[in-house]
Amino acid sequence: MKKRKKGRKLSREKDQRKALLRTLAFSLLIKEKIKTTETKARVVAGFVEKQITRAKNNSIFSRRFLAKFFPKKTVKKLIEEIAPRYKERKGGYTRIIKLGPRKSDGAKMAMIELVQ
Repeated sequence: MKKRKKGRKLSREKDQRKALLRTLAFSLLIKEKIKTTETKARVVAGFVEKQITRAKNNSIFSRRFLAKFFPKKTVKKLIEEIAPRYKERKGGYTRIIKLGPRKSDGAKMAMIELVQ
């Protein structure tokens, strides 16, 4: 029996989807708040939460793992600034706030931000 695969395709091929996810996560970690479509916000929230949880460990392995996804500057900010902020928190590092539809095509928009 055919089963549904986990995750969303976002109308892109695998490499494009992967690049989109990385750039959205990079922007979110640097700016700590971005505006995007609701679906993309939900996808990137799960990815970013896993990376923050990994950064809380602060081992050489976690630094090398994060370096596969982000530039050095972002990895440094993630481990030295963002991860210590959530040391006592078990999860739920992001918040998605729904906004109105986009004027041009009516897409549902949302703002995703890191919780303080």
